[in-house]
Formats: sequence, structure tokens, C-alpha cells
Amino acid sequence: MSRVPDLEGVLSADEVVQTAESIAALQLDTGMIPWFPGGHCDPWNHVETAMALDVAGLHGPAERAYEWLMDIQLPNGSWWNYYLPDGSVEEAKLDTNVCAYIATGVWHHWLCTWDRGFVDHLWPTVQRSLDWVLGMRKPNGTPLWACTEDERPWDYALLTGSSSISHALRCGTQLAELINEPRPEWTQASALLADVVANQPDAFEPKDRWAMDWYYPVLTGCMTGEQAKTRLSDGWSTFAIEGLGIRCVSDEPWVTASETAEASIAHAAIGDVSTATDLLAWTRPHRRDDGAYDTGIVYPSLVRFPPDETSAYTGAAVILAADAITGASAAANVFVPRPTD
Repeated sequence: MSRVPDLEGVLSADEVVQTAESIAALQLDTGMIPWFPGGHCDPWNHVETAMALDVAGLHGPAERAYEWLMDIQLPNGSWWNYYLPDGSVEEAKLDTNVCAYIATGVWHHWLCTWDRGFVDHLWPTVQRSLDWVLGMRKPNGTPLWACTEDERPWDYALLTGSSSISHALRCGTQLAELINEPRPEWTQASALLADVVANQPDAFEPKDRWAMDWYYPVLTGCMTGEQAKTRLSDGWSTFAIEGLGIRCVSDEPWVTASETAEASIAHAAIGDVSTATDLLAWTRPHRRDDGAYDTGIVYPSLVRFPPDETSAYTGAAVILAADAITGASAAANVFVPRPTD
């Protein structure tokens, strides 16, 4: 039975629901959840917001979010990178990580609701998306980052994106087993990709400046055990500003609540609940009275950036971190394996 996360002294269950309601308030009649009022939407962050809604028990809005993706999926199984509220395409680029993440979301929704009918409803969408992503692989098993509108692909893979894709393929594999349509090729592709992430850093375009490349291999389970612990420990001094949060990039004092919350999930994944809880607590200065979260804060000036922007995906990351720490929802093990799993 799912519960709403309640982390004493850090984030209460009522605050989780308030944040989820601030996300649901952004949802358009089509089901799309923009980053902020009048803003654009990308399918990856859209899925993350749907997952947060499910954690808070707002299953109806979450289902409408997934159905929007089903409705606008391109014939080849992909989605464009950014959509505007009127339904037009803002950026005609196809990103493999953006397109894979629906598998993670639908598996997460199943764990929260046990709604087999909805899984069956979304299965063709998931299947087409992952098959398209796998069609973008290089010989070493890494999916190319993206391709343009005229189908010219980038010639390199990204570490963060590949980590997330490996995780999405594992979730897709579990969906396939649930509906008795096994996809062993997804299992193999996920394992190969996780191995490249863990052991072949030169396979990816260097993006060491970005915090996501630091913690995403751990958050997604591509790195586990001592390797994962060492990676988080080694990068801490580069990206963490003690007591304040995680820099989105290593060379600027730009703390973002979403990166801080995701780093919290990564620490929860290795069993470091104390650090995970501290990180989540450090997002409090970003929280507004209505439960929404400022995207970033510059230190020491305390300037908010972008100015006056709260973002749905930031609130969503905070909710998912609270769930990862507490294990409250039945889907908390999507990122943090539990002893009973």
C-alpha cells in the first residue's frame, strides 16, 4: 500500500501533496505539463512530473500526462524535444534519453496503482519508443545522443543520457514480463549499456562540468556497491556547496534544487540515507509558500535564476527524493532497491 512520503523536519506529507498540486495546476487540457505557466515542455521532465503526481496520490492527472505522450508520439516511436502549450514544436530534435524515459514512468505508475489496464493501454507506446532508441545505437551499444529533424544524427553518446536509458530499458523489461511479452533484447541492451557506463568513460562525450554526469550513473544503478560510493565521494567537493546544495555546473555557484534532489536520490541508492536527507533539506530555501520550487539560487548573492521562475520538474525531483529516502510509495524501489526486493 502506497503512502505519501513524510520526512520529519524536512518535508511533510502535506507539503508533498501541496507541491504535487502546484504541478497539477500547470497541467493543460491536453494533459501536457509545462515547466511553468506559458512555458515549454519536454517529454523527459514531463514523465518526471507524472511520477511525482503518482507518489502524491494524484493518479488521474498522472494518467492524463501519459496519455498526452501517447497522443503525440511520432510514427517512428519518438517525440520532439520541446513542445509549446499550443501543441507546436519548439525544437525539432529527437533525443534518445528524452524518448526512453516513458518506460520508467509507466513502470513507476504500475507500482503506484497496480492498474494493469493502463499498462496495456500504454504498452504499444513504450514498445515503439524503446525500439526507436535501440535503433540509434552505435556498435559499442551506446545510443547516439540525438538526431535532427532531417534525421542527421549526432556522432556521440552522453553519459547521463545513457545511464538513464539503461535504467529505462530495465523498467521496460519488467513491463514486458508483466504483460507476458518478454523482450530479452532490452535486458541485454540495458546490461551492456550499464557496463559501458561503469567501465568505459571514454565512450562518452566529455561533460565533466555538469553535476548530472557525476551522480547519474549511481542514481540509475549503472554503478553500484563500492564503485558507486567512491564515485559520489570523489565528486562531492566539486559539486556540493556544504549546507546549500549541488551546483548544476562545477565552475559556477549556481545551486539548483533539482540537481540537489537527484543527488539525494543517488545517495539514497547507495544506502547513505543521512547524506540523502541532508541534501533534501538543503532544497528548503527554494520552496515557496504555494509548494512550488525556485529552479536555482546563486550564492552568495541569493539571486534566483532564472528570475522569478519556479519549475514543475524541480518540485517533482524533490517529491521523488523524499520517496526514495522514506520508501513510502510502492514505487520507491524504482531508484532505491529495498531489502525485500
